[in-house]
Amino acid sequence: MEQTSTDDYHYIRQKSLEGGGIRKKESIRKSGRGTARERIDMLLDESSFIEVDAFVTHRTDDHGMFMHETLGDGVVTGYGCINGRRVYCFAQDFSVHGGSMGEMHALKIAKVVEMAERAKVPLIGIWDGGGQRAHDGVASLGGTGVLLDRLVQCSGRIPMLALVLGPVVGVSALGASLADYTILGEDNGQLFLSSPLETPEVMSGDLTPGDLGGANLHASRSGIASLIAEDELDACELAAEILSFLPDHQMANPPQTPCDDDVNRLNEDLESLVPDSPNRPYDMVKVIESIVDDGYFMELFNSYAENIVIGYGRLDGRPIGIIGNQPKVLAGCLDIDASIKAARFIRTCDAFNIPLVTFEDVPGFLPGVVQEWGGIIRHGAKLLYAYAEATVPKLTLITRKAYGGAYLAMSCKHLRSDYNVAWPTAELAVMGADGAVNIIHRREIAAADDEEKEPTRQRLVEEYKNKFGDPYVAARNGWLDDVIEPRESRKRLIRALRILSSKREWSPPKKHGNIPL
Repeated sequence: MEQTSTDDYHYIRQKSLEGGGIRKKESIRKSGRGTARERIDMLLDESSFIEVDAFVTHRTDDHGMFMHETLGDGVVTGYGCINGRRVYCFAQDFSVHGGSMGEMHALKIAKVVEMAERAKVPLIGIWDGGGQRAHDGVASLGGTGVLLDRLVQCSGRIPMLALVLGPVVGVSALGASLADYTILGEDNGQLFLSSPLETPEVMSGDLTPGDLGGANLHASRSGIASLIAEDELDACELAAEILSFLPDHQMANPPQTPCDDDVNRLNEDLESLVPDSPNRPYDMVKVIESIVDDGYFMELFNSYAENIVIGYGRLDGRPIGIIGNQPKVLAGCLDIDASIKAARFIRTCDAFNIPLVTFEDVPGFLPGVVQEWGGIIRHGAKLLYAYAEATVPKLTLITRKAYGGAYLAMSCKHLRSDYNVAWPTAELAVMGADGAVNIIHRREIAAADDEEKEPTRQRLVEEYKNKFGDPYVAARNGWLDDVIEPRESRKRLIRALRILSSKREWSPPKKHGNIPL
């Protein structure tokens, strides 16, 4: 009798590992994709994975489903370690009903999400599924609703990463988009809210499914893809890299690593990096790389809203969230996409106790009909709101321009930024001196003789710069904490970060603010 029970156990256990069968798995491999279990093995430390709910099956008898009771119901769930850190994870199994989300499939994921939240450890989801399972009817919607609710409840409590390594459609796409960061595989990662088979442009042949919802599209146009992975192994490595900057949960501090880069290292290269002409571009990424530990900056969303730069780096071994205007794209102006991109990142860093360092060179908000009609006022307010709401240490370095409303929206002192400094080349003003003089002194310039118009205008521009644009004017009013030499930037930011490491900010109790979404 005992032998029979053991035999049954081994048989059932083996069935739980088979998924949709050998043929379907081979078909997946031929398409260049891995199976669910192969992907989990890539993601986690060797032999660290412990599966949960391996014997779960669907509860549907209709449409012949009683003949297809696949153990696991198309998703592998459990926990393990990444570089020794505990994580919960799940991977949809495309070999079982195309990875579609039935009732029990969704409830399995919802359960592991809840387990991750209770354990206070990160959650990583590997998505590869065809949306709602029609065979389960409305019950599948019920299970999916439970899952989406769990994901929302976990947001801001534990880090959540999504790896999209196959076609993901409908509610599964909504679930993946609720993650803090979404990584798409370059060749096979696709996200659609509606099936491409129902999209007229795809049906007519004008677009391919990749054109509609492929990785490059979501990286450059929709802004959904945080990063694009070259292959599935690269996706797993990128997830581990992002995780290295994040804490286990919202009450923990981000992991500090040993730092061999001298905290007193001077940035001599910065002395000549910013051009003398205020209208000449330069690369803000080079400024960032010069200052952070070992020159390492993990840029995110680098193909979307390229006029602003966001990503992670370290100072003195401490993870920091970095936001920087990019003068070589749209002169660093803020537009709709840049405002949304930065605001979301700021709120993510604030949720997980990651200090914010802002590198500012912004001439203003991008003007034009497209921006105004598109709601730049509301979207720009999101950025301002995110900075003002954040309670983590906030440091700002102004390298050149800080004009108008964009100056206010980029972590200014008036919004309770903790440490604001500027280089001597910086200008803080309502607008550029040329524009201001053309408005303020238009009559005086117009009244001058033709040969005197330009000299008069230039004299007035210099007077305006000296009176309003000089960084020492802002410093005299306490709107800057200091004016520093560019080569001292790293040293000064590290010292400020050290003193602010114990910052705690109390906010009046409320349900939540009303960010202008």
